[in-house]
Amino acid sequence: MVHIYTTTSSGILEEVEMKKKYPRLPNGYGQIRKLSGKRRNPFGVYPPQTEEDENGRRLPVKALCYVPTWTAAFAVLTAYKAGTYTPGMEADIITAERESGLKSPSSALDAILADYARIRRATLGLPESLTFAEVYDLYFRDKFESGKQYSAALVNSTRAAYKNLTPLHDFSFRGLKTDDLQAVVDACPLKHGSLEMMVLVIKQMYRYALAHDLCDRDYGAHVSVRIPDDDEHGVPFTEEELVTLWNNSDDPTVEMILIMCYAGYRIAAYKTLEVNLEERYFRGGNKTASGKDVVTPIHSAIYPLVARRIARDGAILTMLPNAFRVHMYAALERIDIQKHTPHDCKHTFSALCERYGVNERDRKRMLGHRVGDITNDVYGHRTLEDLRAEIEKIKLSKACQKRE
Repeated sequence: MVHIYTTTSSGILEEVEMKKKYPRLPNGYGQIRKLSGKRRNPFGVYPPQTEEDENGRRLPVKALCYVPTWTAAFAVLTAYKAGTYTPGMEADIITAERESGLKSPSSALDAILADYARIRRATLGLPESLTFAEVYDLYFRDKFESGKQYSAALVNSTRAAYKNLTPLHDFSFRGLKTDDLQAVVDACPLKHGSLEMMVLVIKQMYRYALAHDLCDRDYGAHVSVRIPDDDEHGVPFTEEELVTLWNNSDDPTVEMILIMCYAGYRIAAYKTLEVNLEERYFRGGNKTASGKDVVTPIHSAIYPLVARRIARDGAILTMLPNAFRVHMYAALERIDIQKHTPHDCKHTFSALCERYGVNERDRKRMLGHRVGDITNDVYGHRTLEDLRAEIEKIKLSKACQKRE
C-alpha cells in the first residue's frame, strides 16, 4: 500500500492512494470503512459489533468518528481498543499528522504503538508496568519450566545471580537503563565468575522481554564485567584428576574439559576456533595481540574427542562460556573432583608442557604469550610440524589412557 498525503487550499489533509489496499484488522478489533464520494473525512471508525438481534445477527454500530486518513482511523480504533479513546481526540491525531507532514515519526504513531503494547499486556493479563522481579519470574518459568531439562547447577546459579541483583528487583523493568544495570554489577563485591553469571541473566532477561513486548530496547546488551578476571592465577588439574577425567571422557562436558587441558586456549576462544581435522590443528584466540590467530597442533590423545565432538555437535563449543562454566562445575562435582575453572585447563596445558620438556618458546607461542625477545617474537617462525613435534612430547600415563 502506498499513500501520498497532500494539504488542500482549505488546510484539509487528504490521502491519495495507489492500489487501495489496507492491512487486515484482527478479529474483534472493529472496522475502518472508506465511504464513497468526495468527503472531507472519508474514513469511518466503527467499534466491534457485540450485540445481536433475535436471529443471531450482529446489530450495526454507530461510528466513533470520521477522519481524513486510514492511519488516523487506525490510531483512533487502537486507542478505543486500549481504553484510552475519548471523543474528540481524533482532532489531535489529525493535527499531529498534518504538522509532521509524514516526514518524521508522528505522535499519532507513538500513540498507536503505546496503545498496542497496552492491549497486549491486557491480553496477557499483565499489569501496566512490570517490575524487574516480575519479568524475572516470567523469564524463569519460560526457560526452566517449559519442558526442556536443565541441570540443577544451572538452575541454582541462575537463582543465585538473580539474588545478587536484589537492588533492581522493585524497579520498573521498562524504566531501567544500561547505567542502572551496570551500576549494580559494578557495586557487587563478588568474584568475576559470579559477576559473569549476573550479566548473563540480565542479557537473557532482556532477550525474553523484547520478544514479549515487555521493554522498548535491549538495555542489557552493553552491560559487562569491568574488573580483572580473578581466574587468571589458576590451579592445574593433578595427574590423579586427569586420570579421573580420562576415565569419564564419554561425558560431553568432561570431553570438552580434556580438550581444553591439551589445547591451551581460553574458554572464549572455542566459540570461534577454527578446527582443521584433516591437517590436525586449531587456529584462533582473541585475548591479546600475541594471543590472536594462534596455531596449535591437535594432540593425538584428544584428536578422537575433537573429531567426535565436531561430528556430534558441529562445533567445539555450542554454548556460551558462562553456561559451560556451570556445566563444568556440575560435572566435576559428579565425578568427585574439586572445583576447577575453565582457566585452570589452560594452566594444566602449561604445566604439562613444562613436565614433559616442551620447548619454552614453543610453549609460550601455543599459549598465546609473548616469547620475550624481539628476535623470536618477530622472526621466530615455526612450522606446524615443528610445533607438533613439541606438543607430542606430552605423554599420557597408562592410567590416563582411555579403556576400550
